[in-house]
Order: sequence, then C-alpha cells, then structure tokens
Amino acid sequence: MGLPREQALTTWVQQQLNDTELTIHPLAGDASFRRYARIHSKANTYMLMDAPPEKEDSQPFVAIDQWLDTHGVRVPHIIAKDLNQGFILLEDFGDTLLSQVLNDDTVDQYYRQAMNQLLQLQQLPINDPAQQLPAYDLDKLMQEMSLFDHWFVEQYLNIQLTPDEQQLLQETYRLLANTALAQPQVVVHRDYHSRNLMVLQQEQGAKQELGVIDFQDAVVGAYTYDLISILRDAYVQWPASRVNEWMQYFWQHLPASQTTSKTLNDFAREFDFMAAQRHLKVLGIFIRLNLRDGKTGYMKDLPLVFHYLLQEIKPYPELQAFDAFVQQRILPAFLQKQPESCAIIEGAGVGQPV
Repeated sequence: MGLPREQALTTWVQQQLNDTELTIHPLAGDASFRRYARIHSKANTYMLMDAPPEKEDSQPFVAIDQWLDTHGVRVPHIIAKDLNQGFILLEDFGDTLLSQVLNDDTVDQYYRQAMNQLLQLQQLPINDPAQQLPAYDLDKLMQEMSLFDHWFVEQYLNIQLTPDEQQLLQETYRLLANTALAQPQVVVHRDYHSRNLMVLQQEQGAKQELGVIDFQDAVVGAYTYDLISILRDAYVQWPASRVNEWMQYFWQHLPASQTTSKTLNDFAREFDFMAAQRHLKVLGIFIRLNLRDGKTGYMKDLPLVFHYLLQEIKPYPELQAFDAFVQQRILPAFLQKQPESCAIIEGAGVGQPV
C-alpha cells in the first residue's frame, strides 16, 4: 500500500469511527488485490477491506453482503463504505477459521452446523429483484474445467493431448456440466469450505455461530456444489464413511420438492459428478496460481484434490473412458512430478487437516 493511500485510508477510518487514536494492523492478504487490516478503536475492533477500485470492483461484494445479511445469513455487517476509494469497514469476525478447530471430536458438531447454514442459504430466492445472481451456466462450467487441460495437463505435466484425448475431455466436461445443470438450482457460495467459515466469539453461554466470508462470487447453481466444498475440502480430508454420513444428513434435510422421485444413490451420483467438475477446476486454478501468479502455497494441496478426483470418477460407467485416461496418462506423470504424493493419492492420512 502506497503512503498516500495509507494516509487516505487512515483519515477515512478516523472519520467513520470518530476516533483519532485508533490503530490499524495490516493482515495477510488472499489470492486477490484486496488487503485487510484490523482496526482497534476505543470501543471495539473492526475489519477494514482495502480494494483499490482500479483493480477490484467492490460493488458486487457490498451488494451480496447486504443481501445475505438481510436474509439472515451470518456475514459481516457493513459499518461504512466508500466505493470510490475502495474502502469498506466491516464487523470483525475474529481470527478463528473453522479449519483451525476441526478434529475427530469437533467435526460432527461443526459440519452439521455448516450444513444447516447451507440449507438456509439454499432457501434464499434465486429470482429476487434485489440481487440478481449470475447463473452457473454451461459456458461457465465448461470454461472452469478447461483450466484442467490447459494448466494442469499441458502447462504443469507437459502432456500434449492428442485430438482423441481432447475430444474425450470435451465430452466428459459436457457430461459433468449437464448433470450439474439438471440438479435443483439454488444460491451457491462457490467456496464454502473450512477456510471461509469463521468460528465467532460468543458471550458466555451463547450458541456458537459460524460466520461466512468470501461470498462475493455467489451464483445460482447446483444444490450439491457447496456441500462438496465443505465435505471434500481441498485443505482437510476425512474418511469416506464419515463423508457419506454427512452427505446423508444433508440429503435427509433437503426440502421434499428437491428429493421427490430421487434416491440417496441418485443424490450420491449428482454429488460425485459435481465434485469432479469442481476438482478439475481446482487442479487447474492451483497450477495457474503457481505458474502465472507466483503463489506457491497451494501446491501442497494438489495431491488431496487429485485423490478426490480419482475416487469420484471411478465408480461410474459413463466416466470409464475418462477414468482410464486419467489412470494411464495423468496419474503416472503427476507422481513423477510429486513422488511424495503417493500416500495421499492412495488415501492415507485421512481424518487430518492437511
């Protein structure tokens, strides 16, 4: 942050809080141009988002935050905003990520709480004139999966795809995308995982709350998408038996209109196909962040995401040709790049944050 911007930011915050003695403590950023800081004022602490308008359009964040807040989703309240300068003052959710408190004893409680909140999120009106969310449409789904072949396969593994392989990938992508579009369409957070849920500090005896952050890319899409984000989290892995139990809990609490003429096995297939779409995208994004943007921190998460993909495509006859391609062409090249990943790929180390 340059000195003039820092001075402008400080002056603005002092004016909003009527406090010239406040202190500003910068915090680590994320994968965007946004910067964050914690404000210590006389009466309280706040979170400041600094999003330079020439690099980040904050209007979508503000609009979706206010809309979710109005509908009872536990997002940070907006205290003040100046979109011309790119300054937003928010309620402080603290520092405790859900990922930091997950263990064998706590995960059931927290995941059920996260799923209950997700069920609430999915009841929001998708045609509300006050907030027109974009559709997670065929073009978007296909574009996301293309990150896999461009970044993960070609750029990272240095595999040149044959025309037949390119066709196979396109056919697979279209199958996964069409399956997603055939599912009930609801409000989708798009990154509903353990690093985007905060464990909020509560008064003595009050019910524990989970706060939701990083929601600005919300869309209207498949009802399994966010469930996959939390249950097959790129940053923490649990035994398949527990994931299946949680998936069944979610299924049992869905509105009857979404489960009519459908079995739990049907839902599991929707879940796996949507998960394969997400994990193809994530593999591509993690490599793009590394190779294009110089952000290496996500490389350690590749093996778990690749493990998920292998498990998701294996059981289904419709994906047999794609599974064979991944096993014969992709997996050997990946293990050559990351031989230490073999244990995770084979499913070891479950039940542990990674």
